[in-house]
Amino acid sequence: MQNLNEGFLPETIESLKEEIRASGKIFKIIPGEDNSDEYVNFYFIGKYEGKDVIYDAALYTLRLHYNSELYELAEHEAAKKFPNYNGIKYEEDENGNLKPLDPKEEEIGWFITELIMDMEDEGLVKVQEFVDIDTHHDYGIGLDAALNVEEINEKIITRFVEEFNNDTLRLDDTFYTFESEDEDEDEF
Repeated sequence: MQNLNEGFLPETIESLKEEIRASGKIFKIIPGEDNSDEYVNFYFIGKYEGKDVIYDAALYTLRLHYNSELYELAEHEAAKKFPNYNGIKYEEDENGNLKPLDPKEEEIGWFITELIMDMEDEGLVKVQEFVDIDTHHDYGIGLDAALNVEEINEKIITRFVEEFNNDTLRLDDTFYTFESEDEDEDEF
């Protein structure tokens, strides 16, 4: 038997429509620890093949997308250099402070950091705005998008949903690269 995708069911869609209408917004943020000023996961109602459907959207800044791409490439290189590498695991002590990494993890961490700095200096990673749709998502239709904005806030989400649903969303096809923010720069 085929699994039923509840994001296509009229009763699930109607329930979300009522919840969204009551909130006075055109979307519902999905609570989660990953949500930040650079990333938000939310639901909205849109059309697919002429019918209403729930979109399970992840909207993030282009800077976050860029940093993710950098880190992913650096991890890939680390995995080639350190065959037993499968991620660095940070642990907290009883006071909530991070425990020191073991020497091997620290070496890998420095290797990744240096790779990222080199890739930034050489401008190896370039990103552009995009929207990816996943019609085989487990709840409704999955949507990932990156926009060249400073932060993801309710105004940005509202504009995105309106433009997406009205088919007026225009993505910037310029390729961008970013520099790491040096925390010490603001002190001078």
